[in-house]
Amino acid sequence: MGCRSLYFICVIFSLFFSSIAQSLQNQSARISLDDLLQQYASRVLARSHSGILYKATLPANLSGMEASVVRLRGGSFWTRGANYSAFQLPPKISASPYIKRLAIVYQNLGNWSSHYYRVSGHSLVTPVVGFRAYDASNFSSSVITPINLSVIGDPISIHFPQFLLPSGLNWTAKCVTFNVDGTVFLTDMTLPNVCSTPNQGHFSIVVEQPKRKARRGWNLWRWWVVVVVCGFVGLVSICVVSILLVRHTKAKKIRKMERKADQGESFKTIWVGSSKMPSAAVTRTQPILENSYAP
Repeated sequence: MGCRSLYFICVIFSLFFSSIAQSLQNQSARISLDDLLQQYASRVLARSHSGILYKATLPANLSGMEASVVRLRGGSFWTRGANYSAFQLPPKISASPYIKRLAIVYQNLGNWSSHYYRVSGHSLVTPVVGFRAYDASNFSSSVITPINLSVIGDPISIHFPQFLLPSGLNWTAKCVTFNVDGTVFLTDMTLPNVCSTPNQGHFSIVVEQPKRKARRGWNLWRWWVVVVVCGFVGLVSICVVSILLVRHTKAKKIRKMERKADQGESFKTIWVGSSKMPSAAVTRTQPILENSYAP
């Protein structure tokens, strides 16, 4: 009993730590992807003009993704905000630390979205998009430093393209936010196809995976098990009953034969020495002449 309990405890701990390791691995992969897209986006900053969105050139192994960058002055960003790509950053967003120029890198992971981002029990219905602000004071540098943004006024809004929900069920779409620190939040949409956030990160729209189908499949599988077990038990019962009937029939025949034997002619007994033995009455056959003439 103790060994079995220890085994189950070890299994639970191994599953727990493997899930943690998988989560850390996914987080590391996302950070590496952000750094890689930032590097390709920063290459266009040296020849860029403020307030113009530039699309970065990505390698063939990142086909399906998109990255773009815009460089802004700190004062202009505070008073006007930034309405580029799918994001609308309203005025009164402060950068920390304060910088003269900042760059905003936008991402669209396209068909790679579900490879890097997942929500337990939900399915993505739109690509994952994201943005991150960087210090662009020294735009000649190939490496730019990320900065924090603090939303003081209205929240940042993300506008997604029109999407179609799977047919057959009454689906409810939710906004999902993948924060920079790895936390995940589900919220309701403020407007159709529009999500809002006070933070940087990645965003998408998800729907909850249908539990009814899974439950129906589980019930079907359970009924099949019940049918198979009941069929097996019924077959065994039929075999047992058949064997008992055959034995009962044979025993009945034997008892009948014994009763007939007991009801037959009884023999007299005589003593022969010290033994008692059955004896039948002696009947002599009368002689009969072959013809009526005497010799």
